[in-house]
Amino acid sequence: MANSLISVPAEPLVVVPYDSIGSYGGTINFLSNATEAGTSDMLSTRHVNLLRFADDLSTIVPNVAKDYEWNDDFTTLTFMLRKGHKWSNGEPFVARDVEFWYEDMMMNPKIREKPYPYLLVGGEPMTVDVIDDQTVRFNLPSPFPGLTATIAWSYNQFFLPSHFLTQFHPELDSNADANAQALGFEDGWDALAAYYGNSGWTDTPTPMLRNPNLVGGLEYAAYPSLEAYMTIEDTTEGRVYAANPYFHQVDTAGNQLPYIDYQNERYINENEIRLLKLVNGEVDYKSQSVQLESAPQLLDGAESGGYSIQINPGCGAALFSFNVNHPDDAKRAVYGDIRFRQAMSIAMNRDEINDVAYYGLGKVEQFVGFSPAPDFVPEDIKMHMTQYDPAGANALLDEVGLKDVDGDGFRELPNGDALAINIDYATQGIGGVEVELVARYFNEVGVKTTFKEVTPDEYRGSQAANQLDVHVWDKGQPLAIVAGNPETFKPPFGNYFNHTQGLQWAAYIDSNGSEGIEPPQWVYDLSDGIDQFQSYALGTPESNEWGQKIATMLTEQSLLIGTVKAPFPTYHRNALKNFTQFKTTSYEYYRTYPYLATQWW
Repeated sequence: MANSLISVPAEPLVVVPYDSIGSYGGTINFLSNATEAGTSDMLSTRHVNLLRFADDLSTIVPNVAKDYEWNDDFTTLTFMLRKGHKWSNGEPFVARDVEFWYEDMMMNPKIREKPYPYLLVGGEPMTVDVIDDQTVRFNLPSPFPGLTATIAWSYNQFFLPSHFLTQFHPELDSNADANAQALGFEDGWDALAAYYGNSGWTDTPTPMLRNPNLVGGLEYAAYPSLEAYMTIEDTTEGRVYAANPYFHQVDTAGNQLPYIDYQNERYINENEIRLLKLVNGEVDYKSQSVQLESAPQLLDGAESGGYSIQINPGCGAALFSFNVNHPDDAKRAVYGDIRFRQAMSIAMNRDEINDVAYYGLGKVEQFVGFSPAPDFVPEDIKMHMTQYDPAGANALLDEVGLKDVDGDGFRELPNGDALAINIDYATQGIGGVEVELVARYFNEVGVKTTFKEVTPDEYRGSQAANQLDVHVWDKGQPLAIVAGNPETFKPPFGNYFNHTQGLQWAAYIDSNGSEGIEPPQWVYDLSDGIDQFQSYALGTPESNEWGQKIATMLTEQSLLIGTVKAPFPTYHRNALKNFTQFKTTSYEYYRTYPYLATQWW
């Protein structure tokens, strides 16, 4: 499906292939757990943003934008766009599309009740100015040099098709409700939700899945895109994407990318069936929801299956975070006691976890808010409360008032009720072997613990409802990412895709005390500290000083308990060309995005 170069911008982005100029055609096959499961490997392969990290994972380079420029004090960031760049429906992509995304969608409480923290600067919104069709400027309330890193890693694309979505926006078009109702939607807001999902996450269902009864009367069954591929099928069984005929990238011979015509993704929730399909060579690329414990089976089948396995370092580690805002008063008091969290940390035998769950390939370390830990983090903080000390754990639990009253070998809460911890986990976020080991360690110090594997959707449902005892998920943010994203250091201390054990503290702060639970002072100090850290350029003495302070504050609270930093498998079919060696298997750099999967063929 070679596309005419008439459809590319006047100055397209030229991609230098890793190995060879490709040939057009074919379909690339993917597997995901389910729709909106957060396990889709298609997302990053088709993803675009104004900027991206290059494959050295340190240099930030243009992608959708032609170029960008900071002012001297990092308070204005200007983007120059590509003349002639078009959306997948052939309409011009212009600066207004960036302004519309930020001012009219991201900052609108009817779209997003609460803005993403990485789209604020010190908790305050930016403003966006359209200079001309190809020039757009972000105005920041205070210095924030990490904004470019935010754009480079974020799954949230910093633009939306204003030419299409404005007609449904009640604050921008007086006929928005009528326009939406003519198509079968309840009103304009309903139409926006159907198309956009009111989320920066591009995994949300299109009207093909959300409103299939309306699709026949819609001009577009999915909103126009700048991505490498556009949706043509979206069902409960899977989805299919076709190459975007107006995509802005070309190879060094001038051929428009991507080379591959279609992306096909099927949903299979059972881990063993997914593994079987991988071993049989029925999938072209898989990274998400593949844990190291599956590596032996995958490696054994590689030759006969015609695929290769890379064992790449991850950025983070599996973390355990107790729900300090648990709805049960007695549990909340215990989980909120730092002595309890410290006890649970030193109850873990991390060396055994590394040997049994990770074949000795991992590294024992504490989570310090940055991963890998920068040089400014003191060595004692990197290993804080990682020693295996069940006697010390028992002593701390005694201090908390957790005693075995009835003699069954398990501790009761201070009020006499049974203390029972349930660990729900999804294999997207952690391997089951580690969870089983940790549950055993907790039981051995008298804290009754059970565990159960659930789907990612089930996990996130319990997470959003604040029903989890322990949040269990892989998490790690490199220094460059923390420079642009404060979420680890502010309640709820993560997002929908990892840890949110401080939901009620966040509600209290967001509502100025009218909702939620008042947090302790250290939470405010940590939040102020990350704002200070992000106001300085990385590598400056001020940045390093504040980085050390916030790493120490976070770690000493044992809020996010680290275990072992382990590598992860990355699977790809040998027939897939221009596939390079990844430096990391990591969500933090948005998976394949630095490696430009548009060149695969």
